[in-house]
Amino acid sequence: MRRMPPPILPLAPIRARPSAPVAVAIAAAFAGLAAMSRIASATPAPIAPGVFVERDTFAAGEQPDGNSVLFSGPAGWVVFDTGRHVAHTRAVADFIQATPGAGSAVPPAGEPLPLPLRAVVNSHWHLDHLGGNAWLRAHVPGTRVYASEAVAPALSGWLADSRRDMQAMLDAPAGQRPDAATQAMLRGDIALIDQGPALLPDVVVSGPRTLDDAGRPLQIGHEGPAATAADLWLYDPTTRVLAVGDLVTLPAPFLDTACAPGWRAALAHVAQVPFTTLVPGHGAPMSRDEFGTWRRAFEGLLDCAAATGPTTAACSAGWVSALGALLPADHHEKAARMATYYVDQHLRATPAKRDRYCAAAAGAARPAI
Repeated sequence: MRRMPPPILPLAPIRARPSAPVAVAIAAAFAGLAAMSRIASATPAPIAPGVFVERDTFAAGEQPDGNSVLFSGPAGWVVFDTGRHVAHTRAVADFIQATPGAGSAVPPAGEPLPLPLRAVVNSHWHLDHLGGNAWLRAHVPGTRVYASEAVAPALSGWLADSRRDMQAMLDAPAGQRPDAATQAMLRGDIALIDQGPALLPDVVVSGPRTLDDAGRPLQIGHEGPAATAADLWLYDPTTRVLAVGDLVTLPAPFLDTACAPGWRAALAHVAQVPFTTLVPGHGAPMSRDEFGTWRRAFEGLLDCAAATGPTTAACSAGWVSALGALLPADHHEKAARMATYYVDQHLRATPAKRDRYCAAAAGAARPAI
């Protein structure tokens, strides 16, 4: 019988997990993080002219939402990642409905009109980044979604398997079922997975391209395998804002569906983009120097895990130390627990388990930025 992971993770529950003590430690790490993390603002916050961020959440007792990045153009809006929960997605949609765009028409009353949502770009297939697609399609007519070729296989494979595991937990005999809060989370993710067609892209992005649906040319980059089999990023040359999804995350890199060597290569490509502000999948926007700090910490974690000498505890402590000011002091313990989990259960797993997500073909050539 498959064993399940700690319930509060960036994804649907993982289909295999380590021993119960490790799972308990990770669950505690996420629970503590949830208690102290910033709740997403009711209104997306500006980070550059015409660019706004609806922040990620780790609310206690719930699965998380990733960051959503909103770009305003003369013809409308582009949204990068739609979150998981309706409250997050609705906040994005309400903001677009209430906010005049950069090129809004001005009626006789003199007030510019809101502009429509022209496009959604999903960075990857994790539910906390594309789950909002279903709500948007039901409530915002004409929503057009761009996402990678990895989404459909994930829905029919990984997520379908995860759904069966979650249903089995709910159907377990009395006394073996999870607590009520966890059952509610499981049912929520099952309901989301069951909307599969509404999560799929209208346009499959299998390589770099320019997106000009909103009259603001944006550049889509394609990486993979990295955090998933294929990850997209979105770059705005005008403001030099780069949204990267889970290619960068705090308080730890989420390695559950990752190819670590491919992820390292993807970060090298990201470093070639001339951005000044980077929006991670989870965590606050970063400067270019702060991204450099995160990248060095990530590579240090991989190198430590690959070495035979350092203990897991040393690798985890190194991750926390290398992040420096990027990681608040009250998140150190939680980050260390998460890093411990990923070192033990992924980076130092058997080669077959460690490299199982590295089989996807490398991404196409990168665009000239």
